[in-house]
Amino acid sequence: MFAYLLLLVAVLTRVLPHAGWMNFTAVGGALLYFGARRPLREMVAPLAVLMSTDFYLTTFSYGYTFRWEQYVMTWGWYAAAMVLGAILLRSRMSWKRVGVGALLGPTSFFVISNYAVWAAGGMYPHTMGGLEACYAAAIPFYRNDLVSTTMVLAVAFGVPALVRRMQPQESQVLAAGK
Repeated sequence: MFAYLLLLVAVLTRVLPHAGWMNFTAVGGALLYFGARRPLREMVAPLAVLMSTDFYLTTFSYGYTFRWEQYVMTWGWYAAAMVLGAILLRSRMSWKRVGVGALLGPTSFFVISNYAVWAAGGMYPHTMGGLEACYAAAIPFYRNDLVSTTMVLAVAFGVPALVRRMQPQESQVLAAGK
């Protein structure tokens, strides 16, 4: 249930006005968490929700014509992030694995999405210099994606771990007091 709540938070962080936040959203962390906690057959729901969010933002918020082929790489990354969460975080949980997920999720999105912008768009020349300029322009977005994904994963995995860690101590204190 918490995975779906986190998905709702991810959508809200994209849809609610956040000018200047430059990609500070809960999407990456929510997808990694969803993959770690929900069966793979349930991946269709987050994909559909985020695809709908992409359509809404493109047409209504930004006022552009929606072209689905421009989103294939992003949608593929959504699925890949959930698979990464399943592979990395489902069976063996550790702070190191969560840290690797927090690094791999945003980094893979940075590499894939900016390559797609350079290859399919007309913003940058199709030269090595154009590719470098595309990646350089995206560094502030990458930084904020890295920070937001780390924060979401720290809360989503860290708070329950702290609660579990504190429970045995409380039960020992109660048992000693009886």
